Amino acid sequence: MKPLYLASGSPRRRELLAQIGVSFTAVNADIDETPLDDETPSAYVERLARGKAEAGRCVLAAGVDGCVLGADTAVVLDGRILGKPLDQADAMAMLLSLSGRDHEVLTAIAVLDGQRCESRVVRSRVSFRTITEQQALAYWNSGEPRDKAGGYGIQGWGAVFVAGLEGSYSAVVGLPLCETSELLGHFGIPCWQTLSAR
Repeated sequence: MKPLYLASGSPRRRELLAQIGVSFTAVNADIDETPLDDETPSAYVERLARGKAEAGRCVLAAGVDGCVLGADTAVVLDGRILGKPLDQADAMAMLLSLSGRDHEVLTAIAVLDGQRCESRVVRSRVSFRTITEQQALAYWNSGEPRDKAGGYGIQGWGAVFVAGLEGSYSAVVGLPLCETSELLGHFGIPCWQTLSAR
């Protein structure tokens, strides 16, 4: 079995991958995340997931054999990508724009082994309850929104704003486990089903 490398600095993605019993080594994969002109949100996250996997592959030592998994998540409202907030004002604007509305979360995953690359985009719909300005400010002051796409984390305190979810919870967190397991299987990398009972 080829070793797996996760091209992500996200502790949430590391936790999710470990949750399904996959052994991996994390590698840094910094890429330019600026959207291209006229690029759809779906094309954007898929391009970034593939780019991160390729960047992760490039940091491996020459001759190292293995697969690299890259992923990217975007919060989309009215066709517009909401990235990580730049500052308090940006976070407040994001949270208040999401307040009382549905938005889409797109997470793309890509796996490459040097010969081929396969990718998937997973769509989920998240419904937010109404958020007051005071609640948005309190959430910003908690520190949690600072590195989160869309300015919130569903796996953390931001969960109190989520009134409903259609789709994959793990994809909204940052790694769709069902699709990731299937894609890794195409590359001969098993998850927990192949582990012997402890």
